[in-house]
Amino acid sequence: MIRLRKFLNSIKDEFKIIKVEKEISTHLEAAKLLRKHPREIVILENIKESDTPVISGICNTREKISKALNCKIENITERIIQAMDNPIPIENIRKLKNYNSQKADLGKLPILTYYERDGGPYITAGAIIAKDPETKVRNASIHRMMLLDKKHLAVRIVPRHLYNYYKRAEKKGEDLPIAIAIGMHPATLLATTTSVPIEIDELEVANNFHDGKLKLLKCQKVDIEVPEAEIILEGKIIANKRADEGPFVDLTGTYDIIRKEPIIEIERIHFKDDSLYHAILPAGFEHKLLQGLPQEPRIFKAVKNTVPSVKNVILTEGGCCWLHAIVSIKKQAEGDGKNVIMAALSAHPSLKHVVVVDDDINVFDLDDVEYAIATRLKEDDIVIVKKARGSSLDPSASSDGTTTKVGVDATKPLKESEKFERVAP
Repeated sequence: MIRLRKFLNSIKDEFKIIKVEKEISTHLEAAKLLRKHPREIVILENIKESDTPVISGICNTREKISKALNCKIENITERIIQAMDNPIPIENIRKLKNYNSQKADLGKLPILTYYERDGGPYITAGAIIAKDPETKVRNASIHRMMLLDKKHLAVRIVPRHLYNYYKRAEKKGEDLPIAIAIGMHPATLLATTTSVPIEIDELEVANNFHDGKLKLLKCQKVDIEVPEAEIILEGKIIANKRADEGPFVDLTGTYDIIRKEPIIEIERIHFKDDSLYHAILPAGFEHKLLQGLPQEPRIFKAVKNTVPSVKNVILTEGGCCWLHAIVSIKKQAEGDGKNVIMAALSAHPSLKHVVVVDDDINVFDLDDVEYAIATRLKEDDIVIVKKARGSSLDPSASSDGTTTKVGVDATKPLKESEKFERVAP
């Protein structure tokens, strides 16, 4: 089986894993400690309120994600595209066993309260698995879930696949059966964040990441199959019932608002004997990379359709892996840079700033990108788009949701390229 602990064992000699043995509280104290180690994997082994240790940081660097995908860092985007375009059906489905199964009591989980103004403790690394009530196509996606009591969670759902499933069930006056997987292999977790068409199963994308070896477990109370996880919850999203959800710290490190959101009722909880509870620190690098990386293929494809010689696309962590992008191209004609800017801004509507560089610039080295801007940018190489629809996560956006977007063409002019050739290191 493909398990988180097996992945941890495979990387223990390559990445630093910090184990904390002293007693830590789930209320603010754990999050404070996680913020001290933004790039490391941290395991909190002695949680005051729970017998289950907390793990965080399994996806907080591109190096760890590339290890999980078994590819080079510079090939992550292409690897994600390959899996999204070639989902592999999962044939190996087993009964859920070798778990400690019990009636719902969310109080047994070490659900963290991260910041002082949070609406409550939040599950942040839970992937909700559900089936379309009509087509029975499976969906897996990460959603934040605020603890209400021992059996109930308020879940933030935006208008995408799970939202459509829920509205279809609600229209019939029915609850939507779901399962929640917490503590999965990083490649499986990443697959649940990909933006695929509604008829595509994200777990089949995960199966591609795992070279067709992913196995699913059939839940006990709901007709849903889930990947192996440290903790599995079974329940339903209740029809026509809402609760206040929020405030919650989002990607930009600023508070999201309080909304009326659907309520999940949990019926069963399944623990591994040595289970780990995965917690993603809001606005931390793990949060940013998991939300941003799956958007890079969307930009890459749009740019490639415009300039086929595109080399790479990244959403920068300084831009919250959401608002700022760097695109590397092998320039073939004057004007390529500006076309790339327009393609990138259109492909990811939340994008605010984009910098286009030549393929001799390392997009992962921001000093190198700054060098390109400093030495190759001319007065007519900046594109400014005013009053464009921006991101709801951008605190600087206007009240009507618009913002000013900026594209920077930091590529060499072809006619004078020899002036810009760099001395080989």
